[in-house]
Amino acid sequence: MGYDIFNGDADGICALHMLRMATPAQRTLITGVKRDIALLRRVPDVPDPDLLVLDISLDANAVELDRLLANGASITWFDHHAAERAPRHPRLNLHHNDSPDVCTSILVDRQQQGRYRPWAVVAAFGDNLAAPAQQLAHSLHLSADDCAALAQLGQTLNYNAYGECESDLHIPPATLYQAISACPHPSDMLHTPLYQALYASYRDDCARLHGVQPHWQQHGNAVYLLPDAPWARRANGVLANRLAADDPQASFAVILTRSDGDYLVSIRSGQPEARSACRLCQQFLGGGGRKSAAGINHLPASELTRFIACFEAYFAPGAHYGHAA
Repeated sequence: MGYDIFNGDADGICALHMLRMATPAQRTLITGVKRDIALLRRVPDVPDPDLLVLDISLDANAVELDRLLANGASITWFDHHAAERAPRHPRLNLHHNDSPDVCTSILVDRQQQGRYRPWAVVAAFGDNLAAPAQQLAHSLHLSADDCAALAQLGQTLNYNAYGECESDLHIPPATLYQAISACPHPSDMLHTPLYQALYASYRDDCARLHGVQPHWQQHGNAVYLLPDAPWARRANGVLANRLAADDPQASFAVILTRSDGDYLVSIRSGQPEARSACRLCQQFLGGGGRKSAAGINHLPASELTRFIACFEAYFAPGAHYGHAA
């Protein structure tokens, strides 16, 4: 049995597309919204499964990874999130790098020696890695207009992954991947009616972000609180990435009100090597991610005040967190 297991955002989808263009195969797809990362629990107990895992944290799946290896699984894994619990095992082929300027599709691009690099550019832009994306685009001698089109595609694909559940999304990630799988080059996707409709929805939701003000702000760092609304669930990642792009030295938290009254948190660190966003999130149950961008899937409403206090202290000028990387 073969399974392709991938994050439903731009990076996960593009990474799978690049690998399946190189090695076509019909396999069971396992994916979901961006924050649905404990995907290995959805792999059934079958003997000797073959797994390709993309853009989800190994640490968040460590227990299920042990189960699958015990069942004889062979696993190839590309990722840039936390993998401190990675075992040494002959049937685990792990490609991991948690550098702040790397995403999963960049790791795949390196392994493929640039064979499908335009899709790595799309993924890097979608993962808010503008400088690495532009470097890859420069290696392809892309025009400014072509580069801007790939950036738009990546940001739009990434936007589609945000939501509490798939019903919040415009297109289920597996359906979006299947549409992309028919497109050898990103320009092929740009001209499809499906993408044009998705981009129009992206623009409509982003327009609602105008005028959103910080809930808390100090020393350039800020916390934003968004309401319980479908547009906010879809656009919260866009806001977090925009804030980080507009002021790369500052740190931000975007807190989304969940339908149950609790919160979902996205953090962008302006100093990822000194103050890892992941390390801060790990102080809260269910928190994790990577150095530059991390999150908490379920922050109880009663913890909001404590979270903001921790955020303030962690990113305060002059604070020392040498262990945070």
